[in-house]
Amino acid sequence: MNSHLEKLHPYPFERIRALLAGSNAPQGLQPISFAMGEPRHPPPGFVLDTLRQNLDGISSYPATKGLDGLRESICDWLARRFQLALSNLDSNRHVLPVNGTREALFAFAQLIVDSTAPHKTLVTFPNPFYQIYEGATLLAGAQPSLLNCTRDNGFVPDFDQVPATTWQQCQLLYICSPGNPTGSVLPMATLKKLIQLADEYDFVIASDECYSELYPDENNPPPGLLQACAELGRHDYDRCVVFHSLSKRSNLPGLRSGFVAGDAAILEKFLLFRTYHGCAMSVPVQLASIAAWNDEQHVLENREQYRQKFAAVMDILSPVLDVQLPDASFYLWPQTPIDDQLFTQKLFSEANIHVVPGTFLARDTASGNPGRNRVRMALVAELDECIAGARRIRTVIENL
Repeated sequence: MNSHLEKLHPYPFERIRALLAGSNAPQGLQPISFAMGEPRHPPPGFVLDTLRQNLDGISSYPATKGLDGLRESICDWLARRFQLALSNLDSNRHVLPVNGTREALFAFAQLIVDSTAPHKTLVTFPNPFYQIYEGATLLAGAQPSLLNCTRDNGFVPDFDQVPATTWQQCQLLYICSPGNPTGSVLPMATLKKLIQLADEYDFVIASDECYSELYPDENNPPPGLLQACAELGRHDYDRCVVFHSLSKRSNLPGLRSGFVAGDAAILEKFLLFRTYHGCAMSVPVQLASIAAWNDEQHVLENREQYRQKFAAVMDILSPVLDVQLPDASFYLWPQTPIDDQLFTQKLFSEANIHVVPGTFLARDTASGNPGRNRVRMALVAELDECIAGARRIRTVIENL
């Protein structure tokens, strides 16, 4: 077997099950989960209708590259959302559909990392992080290089403090903006700086932008990596690849539909790689995805629902908990009044509330674990359930 499998850490939800194994939830209280980052708003009806109306497409093998219409709709959306010129987006070269960004983020490291390069051994990413980055790194035979995200640096990596030796050894940089679990957004100036560093030190940037459409201010959407490229006049998107999904934007996590876009030379090789491991998107899903990417009204309504939940939950929790609104995403990342794992246990045993301990989403470093004494709360349930859960959490805190 692949010896790198032994390096993998248990997934956070496995660790939570073990943490809560000796505890019992109070009887009479229905469970409320803020743990899983799974959107629970109803999916758009017109997308489901499109899916149902095209089920006969399941009878044919789909192409890994996807339908022309899907790639064209993605290019149209990218141009609208990130102020890109359509003339600089070639649907045959700059876009590739994927079955959810989780599998694409994992596969991308297997494509980029060259384990035979003696002086390029690192994959760099924020800490805390989406655990796929770490697993992809380890199974590609590389070493993780962690950049701590703390309150002191606004929960974004302090790239100015990264030594040149780290960049020299880096093959791939994962960034996540808006961030999971912190909800922090990388400013445009930072994205441009990273592009310049990639040029200087010869590494690839993989920008996970799956939460980009969940933000509080309609006049201030989070910037994207391809947008930074365009402002720099880099219309080849050299060394830059972005990952987007319909899961959060359109409440379609089970559709497993997303895309990668950017550097055409990289995507040409990624297409070859993906052709070999059989991950083509079915035609009905592609047609449903076209419908979703072409519509913004349901996305506007989705954002408004999250704004209402954040306002209500913050009103309940902020008097008793050290918590701030995120720049974007659907997560809260509060500081806990006691140890994060003990707090997670108490919320379960006293209020039947599920959250994720911050230490399960980060790794220990020389300067500590940046997830310590924090928890991740995903406000994915309906408004009434989020309010009820916040009130239970407040009661637990007041009884400490």
